[in-house]
Amino acid sequence: MSTDPADIPEPDRVEGAPHPRHTARLFGQNRAEAEFLEAYTSGRMHHGWLLTGPRGVGKATLAWRIARFLLAQSGDTAGMFAPTTLDIPADHPTALHIAAQSDPGLLLIRRSPDDKGRLRSIIGVEDVRRLRGFFGLSATDGGHRVVIVDSADDMNPNAANAILKLLEEPPARATLLLISHQPTGLLPTIRSRCREVRLSALLPDDMRAALHAADLDPTADPGALAALSDGSVGEAIRLMQMDGLPLYAMIVRMFQGAPQTDRQIALQLAERASARGEGARFDMILRLFDLFLSRAARAGVYGPPEVEAAPGEAALLARLSPGLPHARAWAELQQTLGARMRHGQAVNLDPASLVLDMVFRIDEVARASVR
Repeated sequence: MSTDPADIPEPDRVEGAPHPRHTARLFGQNRAEAEFLEAYTSGRMHHGWLLTGPRGVGKATLAWRIARFLLAQSGDTAGMFAPTTLDIPADHPTALHIAAQSDPGLLLIRRSPDDKGRLRSIIGVEDVRRLRGFFGLSATDGGHRVVIVDSADDMNPNAANAILKLLEEPPARATLLLISHQPTGLLPTIRSRCREVRLSALLPDDMRAALHAADLDPTADPGALAALSDGSVGEAIRLMQMDGLPLYAMIVRMFQGAPQTDRQIALQLAERASARGEGARFDMILRLFDLFLSRAARAGVYGPPEVEAAPGEAALLARLSPGLPHARAWAELQQTLGARMRHGQAVNLDPASLVLDMVFRIDEVARASVR
C-alpha cells in the first residue's frame, strides 16, 4: 500500500506549530541575524554555515529566513544596498515558491521515509546524493543556490563524508546551512569548514512573542514557560501540549513539606503516567522529574532561580539545596535516576512503579538535605 506524502510527518517540524518555512519572524536572535548580514554586506560570505544552539530556539527558522533572503537577491548585490534585515515581502515570488516547496534554488535534506512510509532514524548517503542533480542544474538567473540540512546531527558517517566533500569543493554561489543541536558530535572537519552562528535561549518577552506569532497564546506565565523550557520555543510548545506546567507544579507541591512528601500527589502522578494511551505524557513526567533534579542541583551552586517555574519553587529549592554538598547530591541523583528512567522505558517497566520509585529516591535525598 502506497503512503500519501502528505500523511508522512515532517521530522523538522514541532507538532502543533507551523513549519519553519512558514515562520516569517524570528524572535530573540538579533545578534545571530546581524552576524550573517554583516558577512553578506561585507562580501565575506562563507559557503558553509553551522547554526547551533539549544533545540527549539529558532535555528531552523533562521535557516529558512537566510534561504529566502539569499534566493530573493538578484545578481551580486552584496555590499551595494547594505540590507539591515533578512525580511522579504510575504508576496515576493521567492517567498511564495519556498512556502509551496517549489523554489528550484533550494534543497532541503532531512530524514526521509523508507519504502513503508516510515521516517528513517538517520539521514543516509542516498539523501545527500540528491545534491548531484541539484548542483548539476545551472542557476538560470545567476543567483544563489541554498541547501538546508536539518539536522546535521542525523547524518550517518557516509552522509557526513558526502557533505564534507561538498564543503571542501563548494559550487559557485552555493550556501550550505547546517542545523545542529549538538555540534560536538559532528566531524571536526565539517565544523572547521563552516562558520558557526550560535543561537541563544529566549527570554520571557521573546518567548511570549514567538508563541503569539505561532497562534499559541499561552494562559500560563511565559516566564515560567521560558524557565522550564530553557528558553526553547519548541520545548515550550511541548510543555503546553502535555500540561507540563501543571504537572511540574504538582512535583513542587509534592515535596513542599519535605521531609514529609505528599503521597497523595505521588499517587496522582503515578496514575497519570500509567493511563492508557498516555505514553507521551509519561515521557513528559519523566522529563519534568529530570528538570526538577537539574534545577535543584543548580540552586546549590548559584542559588534558587530568579524566575520560578512553579509557585513556591524558589523557596523549596533554597531549602533542599542550600550549598555545594547538596548540589552534588542532587546532580548524582539526577544521573542515577536518568539511567534508571532510560532502562525502565527500554524494558517497558510499569510507568506507575517507575514514578513511585523515583519519588521514593528523591524523598531520601530531600530528607537528608533538610535535617
